[in-house]
Amino acid sequence: MSNTNNTSESQGSQGSQQSSQQSQKTQKAQQSQESRRPRPMEVLREARAQLAELTGMTAESVSSFEQTEEGWSLEVEVLELERVPETMSLMASYQVELDAEGQLTGYRRVRRYERGRADARGGR
Repeated sequence: MSNTNNTSESQGSQGSQQSSQQSQKTQKAQQSQESRRPRPMEVLREARAQLAELTGMTAESVSSFEQTEEGWSLEVEVLELERVPETMSLMASYQVELDAEGQLTGYRRVRRYERGRADARGGR
């Protein structure tokens, strides 16, 4: 009878060891995923490069940037049409959405303007 008790006790301790090991693996996987999350500067560089590749236009600057629940949201200033003099070139602002890993999931043009013109809308 004591032999039966020892067997069930050892099975119980093996089960808790396996559970503990599984928990540690899960924690390591979560930490690994968190450590793979790109840094803000990586996101900015990658967003500009991806938008330029998709549109064929030069992404000149990022005018706004924020982390969202889904990933990242940026507003990128793009040279749409180069003219001479440079102040007459057409620029555009694109709203760019990225997932948590920094991959572009969507974009849209939100405004278009001449490079040399001040914004009449006060801030945008």
